[in-house]
Amino acid sequence: MSDQNSGGAEFFAGLVIGGLVGAALALLLAPQSGEETRAQIRDKSLELKDRAEEGVLEARQMAQAQLAQLQEQVTHLQGQVVGLQEKGKETLEKSKQSAAEALEKGKQSASEAISRGKESVSQALNRKDNAAEA
Repeated sequence: MSDQNSGGAEFFAGLVIGGLVGAALALLLAPQSGEETRAQIRDKSLELKDRAEEGVLEARQMAQAQLAQLQEQVTHLQGQVVGLQEKGKETLEKSKQSAAEALEKGKQSASEAISRGKESVSQALNRKDNAAEA
């Protein structure tokens, strides 16, 4: 985007400089009196000044339009960022909840396994005691 802007500025500068050089050469090479030449130089300089002012105004308008477009894009991207942040927070909360549930189930399963293990050991000891008595 900056390449286009600098290319336009270079073109405009070349146009103005070329116009000035051409006007000066035409005035210098034309057979006229000094008064006529000064009047032509004054007229051409006023004309070139008007063109330059128009060019500056046009460049300013283009810059303002591009600025407005960029501001819209920034606003849109900010909205997307906020949406992604919310989605990330929701995903994090769901993951926390799932992890807590899995941990609780793991604790419960471990507790049940320990209880069954204790029961099995008790049954085995009871059988051993019963076998020893018999």
